[in-house]
Amino acid sequence: MQGKLKIGIIGCGGIANGKHMPSLAKLASVEMVAFCDIIVERAQAAAEKYGAAGARVYADYKELLAQEDVDVVHVCTPNSSHAEITIASLEAGCHVNCEKPMAKTAQEARAMAEAAERTGKKLTIAYQNRFRRDSQYLKALCERGDLGEIYYAKAKALRRRAVPTWGVFLDKEQQGGGPLIDIGTHALDLTLWMMDNYRPRYCVGTVYHKLNKRENAANAWGPWDPEKFQVEDSAFGFIVMEDGATIVLESSWALNTLLEGEARTILHGTEGGADMEDGLRINGEEFSTLYTKKPVLDAGGVAFYEGESESPADLEMRCWIESILNDTEPLVVPEQALVVTEILEGIYKSAQLGQPVYFKDGRLLD
Repeated sequence: MQGKLKIGIIGCGGIANGKHMPSLAKLASVEMVAFCDIIVERAQAAAEKYGAAGARVYADYKELLAQEDVDVVHVCTPNSSHAEITIASLEAGCHVNCEKPMAKTAQEARAMAEAAERTGKKLTIAYQNRFRRDSQYLKALCERGDLGEIYYAKAKALRRRAVPTWGVFLDKEQQGGGPLIDIGTHALDLTLWMMDNYRPRYCVGTVYHKLNKRENAANAWGPWDPEKFQVEDSAFGFIVMEDGATIVLESSWALNTLLEGEARTILHGTEGGADMEDGLRINGEEFSTLYTKKPVLDAGGVAFYEGESESPADLEMRCWIESILNDTEPLVVPEQALVVTEILEGIYKSAQLGQPVYFKDGRLLD
């Protein structure tokens, strides 16, 4: 591919400004040439800060796709529009980086994966926690077989009181859910990736609305409005995989707990275990003696990638762009992200029905 990759940013809110655009701006191989947001002032501000010379601004993503010759689109919009914009962008001939979760529903996520397959364009979902140093180190151990067969795991995304009160986070129609689909999705993605296991058999879910209607509640970002808090405050899942492995998923924005932790995984294998409760800890048995190891991950860079140490966001964007330039597979492929969405919907559905729900070939059964 000749010259710089031309990128269009669709959705210029918090996640675009907090991760996508600052990290893309550090790459010499790309230029951001088009910005779109339904609040056009946000798109204008993004263009002024990150745009290439002559970058244009849009309020409608369809106009951007019709008028701009872009190679890559980053979708940074609410969950309800992920599928629509991603599919349109793929069909317009663009590679797509879509924010997590893949989609609001499993049906929409399937359509996204099918569109990527049909068009031959690359699609990745922005699960940035895979790019953390501890995650990269632990993944290398898992791939080497240090933990053996991982048959029990916990995916943890627990906040004591940290309900996001801005944007559309509390809007069920636009987001599809609360902490489960927002931060639980990160913990589940990380856990499935470590286990390299994407074949669920059934799950049981519980969803709670116990604290979300409280007035003047203590919260990291100030009290939430009970009238606007339409989604769950916590949700939990018990997932059994086809090979018998078990995953427990915990998620909350508001929960009476001191055992907080976000985007963490706890793994139990036949040869060893690992957790992220106090930094990364590896446990096992050697010469009839138990051991606990704590790798030092904050002293300089890690050996997985050449060059200077990078933030997870910078590494995520660089690896994504390099997958396009080198025509290689991105670290997060749509087939994996799809299974995450299938399981999340399964947990919500199980909670609604009050009974287990089942999967076949990784797909939630009707």
